[in-house]
Amino acid sequence: MNARPALPQNDYSALLPPDLGAWSPSLSVSVVIPAHGGPHLDLTLAALAAQTYPGHLMEVLVVDDGSEPAIRLPDLRPDNTRVVRPRTGWGISNAVNTGVKAADGEIIQRLDSDMVACREHIEAMARWHHVTDYLVTIGMKKFVEAPPLTAREVYAARRLGEVFDLGQAVASSTEATIAKTDGLRKSRNPYHVCTGPTFALPREVFHAVGGLDPNVVRGEDTEFAYRLAMHGVVFVPEMEAQAVHLGLPAQHRERERAVRAVEPHLAHRIPLRRDLRKERGRRWLVPYVEIVLDVTDTSESVVRQAVSAALDGKLQDVVVTLVGPWSRLREGRRSVLGDPCFELRLMRDLFAHDDRIRLIDEAAPTPAPTPFRYRGPVDVPLHRATLERMIETVQKDLTGVLIVDLPDGREARLERTSALARAALLAGPGDEPDDIIENTHGVRHVSPDRYWPQPPAQQPAAVTIPAPAPAAFDAGERSLLGRLKSALRPS
Repeated sequence: MNARPALPQNDYSALLPPDLGAWSPSLSVSVVIPAHGGPHLDLTLAALAAQTYPGHLMEVLVVDDGSEPAIRLPDLRPDNTRVVRPRTGWGISNAVNTGVKAADGEIIQRLDSDMVACREHIEAMARWHHVTDYLVTIGMKKFVEAPPLTAREVYAARRLGEVFDLGQAVASSTEATIAKTDGLRKSRNPYHVCTGPTFALPREVFHAVGGLDPNVVRGEDTEFAYRLAMHGVVFVPEMEAQAVHLGLPAQHRERERAVRAVEPHLAHRIPLRRDLRKERGRRWLVPYVEIVLDVTDTSESVVRQAVSAALDGKLQDVVVTLVGPWSRLREGRRSVLGDPCFELRLMRDLFAHDDRIRLIDEAAPTPAPTPFRYRGPVDVPLHRATLERMIETVQKDLTGVLIVDLPDGREARLERTSALARAALLAGPGDEPDDIIENTHGVRHVSPDRYWPQPPAQQPAAVTIPAPAPAAFDAGERSLLGRLKSALRPS
């Protein structure tokens, strides 16, 4: 396998996979097939028994997801085929995770129990993974009504068209998307088409993103593909990996219910689906932006204003991460007012019970699965429009990092998670992430004018000095009045 090339966005044009039938594979493949009943499993396994990929490099794991009666393997099947059963849980996600956990292959090939793959399917998908190891390959499929076929007929067929009427097949909508986006090279969200029961990826990548989510019972493949995108992978459609799906998908039979069933899962877990998050005031499982502020050696009043500004912007779908030495705080008897960690402890007690605020000692390398991360000086509070405008800018050309050059020489950054993750995959010792992102997604510098309508140096938190209050007010009232005036000041 070659070193990881720095591919830009989702453009895999620089990769040259070997020609089918003209190379010698070396990576092992585990085909994972979740099955509940599996009335067409014999046809699926017959097609796999006829694959051009070397048999000694391929295993098939049929995951029996609570079938009654239990699945029994047919005689016509690949040599290294076995049945595994989940110890707990149910559903496709749980079954796939069970199969992958039991798999020995370096490449995981996901397949459904009602699919018949062409002879070259596994070879076509696997050849890309011999070139580099951060790809996800996507196979093609058409939907057909299941004809009266025997497993032996499927095994003997040289091409799918010999046993299926492909002229009457219903094409998958993903193929049209692939064609319109130059084979996903120009796709803004290529994970959208990785929706199917045929995709392949390195086993290490599967585990790195945590596998499929057992809590997602509809749309599990889309949600999984989104997390793969946040891991920095490149999606490659393989047109030679053809297959037929026996029977029409549920979307064709019960479209309204199918759409309604998947919506809550995707709304909570895929923040890029802005169309699913139009309800004002809602909280979502995965936020759209993580706002990271380093509060080390910062006063409570400065942090308080920074957090308030972050949570009160036009873009409400955020979480605030306060980075500081929180682990330094110890419980037990202490002088409350003479505590050397007085400011830090005060901040912890102030923010600890707000579920929109996280207190951590060190920020993670990426905010995945959150798609964007903002980093900026804690004493330069966000304007109400800052995040919304920064995201609008980077979404025009999918910029990896947007850097706002502040007047005092510091910077504020909006980072795209997929770009950060790609840089982490490609980085060698001493490599700067921004240098890598410049090549893969682009790094853009801008002035603060559009993102802070008044220059950051003039923001109230940093420089405003409250006007003297009337003598009738005590110090507490003056402080409260000052905060009230600040809150009512026009943005």
